[in-house]
Amino acid sequence: MTLDLVVRGPRVLTPGGFAACEVGVRAGAVVAVEPLGARLEASRVIDLEDDEVLLPGLVDTHVHVNEPGRTAWEGFASATRAAAAGGVTTIVDMPLNSIPPTVDVAALALKRDAARAQATVDVAFWGGAVPGNLADLRPLHDAGVLGFKCFLIDSGVPEFGHLDAPGLDAVMRELARFDGLLLVHAEDPDAVAQAPAPHGRRYVDFLRSRPPEAETRAIELVIETARRTGARAHVLHLSSADALPLIARARAEGVRLTAETCPHYLTLTAEDVPDGATAYKCCPPIRDAANRDRLWQGLLDGTIDAIVSDHSPSTPDLKALDTGDFGAAWGGVASLQLGLLAVWTEARRRGIGLERVVGWMSSGPARLVGMARKGAVAVGHDADLVVLAPDEGVVVDPGALLHKNPVTPYAGRTLAGRVRRTLLRGEDVPGTGPTGAPRGHLLGRGDA
Repeated sequence: MTLDLVVRGPRVLTPGGFAACEVGVRAGAVVAVEPLGARLEASRVIDLEDDEVLLPGLVDTHVHVNEPGRTAWEGFASATRAAAAGGVTTIVDMPLNSIPPTVDVAALALKRDAARAQATVDVAFWGGAVPGNLADLRPLHDAGVLGFKCFLIDSGVPEFGHLDAPGLDAVMRELARFDGLLLVHAEDPDAVAQAPAPHGRRYVDFLRSRPPEAETRAIELVIETARRTGARAHVLHLSSADALPLIARARAEGVRLTAETCPHYLTLTAEDVPDGATAYKCCPPIRDAANRDRLWQGLLDGTIDAIVSDHSPSTPDLKALDTGDFGAAWGGVASLQLGLLAVWTEARRRGIGLERVVGWMSSGPARLVGMARKGAVAVGHDADLVVLAPDEGVVVDPGALLHKNPVTPYAGRTLAGRVRRTLLRGEDVPGTGPTGAPRGHLLGRGDA
């Protein structure tokens, strides 16, 4: 067997767990996984150091790249470099906050044109479901989007409207016709309207403005509509653990429902947010430590399927860093480069193994979107590989982050792990290894 690359190491994460292995790569795919000592040969060989492990590349299905239109916030070049530096080899771009949003085939073509020459990791795309674009959903599906995102509350940008209950029903009925997937930002607008308005520097005041009931009510609506229509639904960025029993019960009853959460909900707590620290602001919000514990339990018992970043950056002025006003600040946490390390740090503290973390951040998201070639170091999969030193500590320096506006709530924190090398289809991603200059592929539904 002629191989292009062999990676050898005492700790390779295979679908069966960590093992001492040699991984053989040919034409960008894993073609052999043999016990260490098998003496696979290739023109290139990587021998892992004793403190390194080999992991499958992460799949982040919730990334706001914002290009075109709001490229000052983020862009494909900066976002994909940051992804690779964090061990992420595949991202799925959200349909907002770009201008135009990805709500029709013409807008999808603009997104793909913007990404094509800049992506250093693989990129796929979500479409949007908004008032008035029901007739565009099937054409977007046929053009390759992986599914559709909607909001049940104001999205924060005027060009991406939110669905009311009849609109949600109409969209789910349409998607059920071709088994499309609907992603839902699930917060109830009436519950938020009845809460105190966010204002000022105190985080507790902002937290009260987005109560847990807002998520619970919205998720109840999603469940009822999915049950009635037979459509597939996915709850985005679950923040409130109060909704976990609803999700578990609905799934047990056969409702086609999945859910994700994010690193910031698993690693940060409301108690730790300093007043005026608007880098922590996101919607739904970071809640208290007891809620965080329950989210971890939801992962462990399988109620939550995946951990993804919801990387939602903006320019520093929009984060109101100068005033610290939570009411005025843009709501979004930028963590694309730091997600693996942040989650691993907290998981290790809780006695949870790295293999579970990678399952939630790689194979879990890949399974959600049907990427059969992603998410595992296994024969037949793309050779998207990450070399991680899991015991090395890293102090987060915002100046070392590669996304365009390095505002982060993790600044100054010590995180466990360092990504030393990222490979996409067996080639080093620029800036993360000594050789090669691979380009990411643009993926459609069923391409990976």
